[in-house]
Amino acid sequence: MKIHEYQGKELFDRMGVPTAKGKVCRSVEEVLSAYEELGLKKAVVKAQVLTGGRGKAGGIKIGENREEVAAAAKAILGMEIKGLLVDRVMVAEAVEIASEYYFSFAVDRNSKSVVMILSREGGVEIEEVAAKTPEKIEKIPIFPFVGIPDFLAKKAAAILFDDWKLVMQGKVMIQNLYKLMVETDASLVEVNPLVVTKDGRLIALDAKLNFDDNALFRQPEIESLFEPDEEEKREQEAKANGFSFVHLGGEIGCMVNGAGLAMATMDLIKLYGGKPANFLDIGGSSNPRKVIEAMKLLLSDKDVKVVLINIFGGITRCDDVARGLITAFNEIKTDIPIVIRLTGTNEKEGRKLLEGTPFHSAETMGDAIKKAVALV
Repeated sequence: MKIHEYQGKELFDRMGVPTAKGKVCRSVEEVLSAYEELGLKKAVVKAQVLTGGRGKAGGIKIGENREEVAAAAKAILGMEIKGLLVDRVMVAEAVEIASEYYFSFAVDRNSKSVVMILSREGGVEIEEVAAKTPEKIEKIPIFPFVGIPDFLAKKAAAILFDDWKLVMQGKVMIQNLYKLMVETDASLVEVNPLVVTKDGRLIALDAKLNFDDNALFRQPEIESLFEPDEEEKREQEAKANGFSFVHLGGEIGCMVNGAGLAMATMDLIKLYGGKPANFLDIGGSSNPRKVIEAMKLLLSDKDVKVVLINIFGGITRCDDVARGLITAFNEIKTDIPIVIRLTGTNEKEGRKLLEGTPFHSAETMGDAIKKAVALV
């Protein structure tokens, strides 16, 4: 789960992490009111969308007076950044920057712990730094039963800063950010850029936080901030219907029963030159309604050009799946080709039910996937 920058900064402020004062607005009039209320001269207007690359897309502008701030707000509100509509902006103090740094905490599967990531190359995408100059990135694993004692926080701050006053400011900020991560069940806490102002203050100029969906049941305040995008809404819909769904952006929509078979199906699609559009596991139930809902979910993806249904009938009965598909296509009209492989319990009955339908049938998994790739 992601939240907006302004929401992240509110959490930072509460935890004692210094940020530039600002206010979120949804109209040009609100922007001008906030500009006056905050007593700003030079202000920055920042698009609030749940994606990166706002600066490159023109979603961050600086105004040095009321007219320039209004023009910036007018230009940003209503624009699209990576397909997301900007319906709100943050008006904030434009600080005088002396230098920029990168800092984050992230869950790292390799070290099985939270890892602290820091670099003196801030203000740019960290992926770019990692690709071109990986030696400029430091990573420090955090032992969960120890956390970040003073010595480790000072060591990390000293990697970033040469000035002892900044090291001491950094030490406190690092410990507070880690405390925030643990207390909110965050999976990522990122500050980019972390800046030193010309008057020697350390400020988190941006705030990016992601949270563990599986921990939201014990984080009601964080959960209340959730604003799902279209992809996340599809995943929520899938969960409500009793199956697992992950959008992958390819062209072959997959409906499979069982996570292992679903993974193997995606591997074979890639092997034969195709691109899976999703991971979709309908589970072991033989409920025809579930098949209908799964098919609706697949066909709602505009990138899907072929649907591949791969069913191994153990608990799931192949004839129930076939009935579900026939019922689904009485409700849904589509020209998208459907490739079906049914094997296992009641497979003959299932295949017989599908005779005379527009579905492309296959007996083996390999044949089904080759047909799907060819139909794309």
